[in-house]
Amino acid sequence: MRAEQVSIGGIPAILYGDPAERGYLFLHGQMGRKEEAEAFARAACPRRHQVLSIDLPGHGVRQGRGEELAPWTAVPDIRAALDWAERRWESISLRAASIGAYFAMLAFANPARALLLSPVLDMEGLILTMMNRAGVSEAQLRERGEIADALGQPLSWKYLCWVREHPVYRWACPVRILWGSGDNMTPREAVEAYARRQGVRLTVLEGGEHWFHTPEQLAALKKWEETEC
Repeated sequence: MRAEQVSIGGIPAILYGDPAERGYLFLHGQMGRKEEAEAFARAACPRRHQVLSIDLPGHGVRQGRGEELAPWTAVPDIRAALDWAERRWESISLRAASIGAYFAMLAFANPARALLLSPVLDMEGLILTMMNRAGVSEAQLRERGEIADALGQPLSWKYLCWVREHPVYRWACPVRILWGSGDNMTPREAVEAYARRQGVRLTVLEGGEHWFHTPEQLAALKKWEETEC
C-alpha cells in the first residue's frame, strides 16, 4: 500500500493509498500518532479511498515542541487538513477516535460519513465529572484558573469556558460508533442518547475499554472498520 509523507502548512501528515476521488481524514486520540491510520487504510484504500492522517498538536513527531493539545490549537490544524483534502477529493469522510472525534465535531461541518471509535461526545459533561471527582467547584476553578486532579490531569477554567462557547456541529451524514462497555470517558447513557438523537448506528463491544488495545478489542475494531468503511 502506498504511503506518502506530506506536510500541510507545517503539519506532519501521511497520505495512504493510490489517487482516488474520495478520502477519509483520520484523527487519532490523546497519546496517539498519525501512523495509527495504517490499519484503517488497509480496509479503506481497497474500496477506492485514500486516507489522510495528521499528527495533532504535541503528538507524533510534534512532541517536544511545547504545543498544547486543546481545541483552539487542534481545530485550525484539522481545518487546514480539510482544505488540503477538498482540493483533491470529491468527498471527505471521517475516521476519528476519542478526543480526536470531539475536535472533528468542532471543525468538520459536513463529512460524507463518520466512523467514530470511543468518541468523547460531551466534553462539558466530562470536565464537570472530573471536577466532581476531584472535589473542585466552578468557583474554585474560576479563581485559580487551573487545578490538577488526583491523577495529575489539569482542570482548566479556560478550557471549560471554551467548550461552553463553541458548540459542536450536528451532522446529517451516516455516523457509526464503536464503543466499549468499559469506557470510562463516555458513559453508556451518553453514547446511547447521542445515538438515538442523531440516528447513529451504535456497535457496543461488551468488556471493551476506551482504549482498544487487546487482541480481542483490535480484532473487533478491524471487523467494524471493514464493515463500515
